[in-house]
Amino acid sequence: MGGRGGGMRGGVGSRDAEVQRAENAAAPRIPNLLGRIGELFAPFRVPLSLTIVLVLASAGLGVLPPLLTQRAFDEGLFPPSGTPDVPVLLWLVGAMVGLWLVSAVLGVWQTYLTARVGNSVMGVLRVRLFSHLQAMELGFFTRTKTGVIQSRLQNDVGGVASVLNNTVSSVVGNTVTVVAALVAMLVLSWQLTIVAVVLLPVLVLAQRKVGQVRARIATQTQESLSEMTAITQETLSVSGILLAKTFNRQPAEIARYSAENDRQIELQVRQQMSGQWFFAIVGVFMSVVPAVVYLVAAWLILHEVPVTAGTIVAFTTVQARLMFPMMGLLRVALDLQTSRALFARIFEYLDLHPAITDAADARSVDAARLGEVEFRDVTFRYPDAAADAPGTLQDVSFRIEPGQYVAFVGPSGAGKTTVSYLIPRLYEASEGAVLFAGTDVRELRHASLVDHIGVVSQETYLFHATIAENLRYAKPDATDEELEAACRAANIHDTISRFPDGYHTLVGERGYRLSGGEKQRVAIARVLLKDPAVLILDEATSALDTVSERIVQGALDAASRGRTTVAIAHRLSTVVDADVIHVVRAGRIVESGTHAELLGLGGEYARLFAEQLTASV
Repeated sequence: MGGRGGGMRGGVGSRDAEVQRAENAAAPRIPNLLGRIGELFAPFRVPLSLTIVLVLASAGLGVLPPLLTQRAFDEGLFPPSGTPDVPVLLWLVGAMVGLWLVSAVLGVWQTYLTARVGNSVMGVLRVRLFSHLQAMELGFFTRTKTGVIQSRLQNDVGGVASVLNNTVSSVVGNTVTVVAALVAMLVLSWQLTIVAVVLLPVLVLAQRKVGQVRARIATQTQESLSEMTAITQETLSVSGILLAKTFNRQPAEIARYSAENDRQIELQVRQQMSGQWFFAIVGVFMSVVPAVVYLVAAWLILHEVPVTAGTIVAFTTVQARLMFPMMGLLRVALDLQTSRALFARIFEYLDLHPAITDAADARSVDAARLGEVEFRDVTFRYPDAAADAPGTLQDVSFRIEPGQYVAFVGPSGAGKTTVSYLIPRLYEASEGAVLFAGTDVRELRHASLVDHIGVVSQETYLFHATIAENLRYAKPDATDEELEAACRAANIHDTISRFPDGYHTLVGERGYRLSGGEKQRVAIARVLLKDPAVLILDEATSALDTVSERIVQGALDAASRGRTTVAIAHRLSTVVDADVIHVVRAGRIVESGTHAELLGLGGEYARLFAEQLTASV
């Protein structure tokens, strides 16, 4: 693995550029987007159906008061007799009040159901995306910024929340209200209806243009949010802060964040303002219509077309009710166009296919052959490597018997760590076969495979939680006695006992409250709780000082007893007692044997050992 870190920042930036280009073009490639969004609502058919019924009822009831208003004018206030008919007026006013009360109750119920369904759908989408990302291969995460992934989960899913919450009720309710209002207007006066709706087709076409602009701005806004999240994740983590402080780069990081923040502000303002003139014009048009209706009504009366005062009042009331649902439909249409880019980004991740999956007939590990590991002519190239580039591993073959302690040594970049990645199938061999317990790992269920493998790496990862919670990550139901036994075996129990809170001590972000040696021993105890048949030690002591190395090495020796151990070592002194030592250079095993045998050969191992011996003097 060594040698791949050089130019990492540039490589990631290049990858991010590729991702952004893909995102920009993603929306047109997502087939049947509305259909896929609709599928998200399928598990909630019952509350969704009830919501639609409530919306239909509320919309239908909302059209009745204007019709009652017409009767109140023509039959109650100004009947043909000339004297107000109080009983009729009381009945009509009571009916209107009752309708408003029923509509209010239905509206509250509808809002609850809409919020419940919308947020549930958003939750399902978020969990589905998180679950899918959990299934992605390790290579996906090595070439994608963590902040970008977090942005998909938080910003993109959060960005479509309002659409999920409001779309169904807005579309159904506003459509029903608009249709009902148009029917009522036609019943009152078809001539006035033509005046009221003559420009609506023009407004719909204008809305489509505005929506396209907003969609482009939304894509740019989410990309900017992704970059801000990535900057935050990189620079405000413990490691990032430590790096910035030790290199005095805080001003540069602040400037980088500030520049992206300024871009985000500009994009947010553009997104808020896009369409404002359109809606202002729509508002003016809908507001002017009643005044025009009065003029047209006067013209109709002059030409002896029967139009009563009640008809005019009822018509303008209905037309006013038409304005808000029409505006609502136009806004929903704009929101759908805007959120299309967000849904496309989400579905782009959901449509990624994990490079490593279980075969349809995958089986469990053969318990009778636990501990056997074998490489048969294995060649491996990283997915982003050129097709004609030499493999990180080339034609590597070896066999490890149960209980053996086997070490891989060699210079940085030789391919040692890649061996440790292929055994638990974190990466797939490009050629050849990796066997575990006598079976090709591609034929095993991945969960069964990793259940029998424990890994202690150089970069120990601990959660910001207590020591006990970090240990129980390996075995959630472990008892306190089991925790203590594992920690005693890892030579860390006495240290933990001296902490004021003992096993309930918070370790801090990435375990920064513990020393390097203490973190490594906690990690070893965690692996011992898992009790794997095969233990992989990936340069587990290379970052430690001599004293800590000696203590941790003792814990590793204890952990290795009775199980197959694969050690990736930089310091040869840590593996001199290994049963077999494989020397790796340029992706090939060039020497194999015990420490004494390899020294006797006077080859690559002898040279490396002599160099390290000289350096330690």
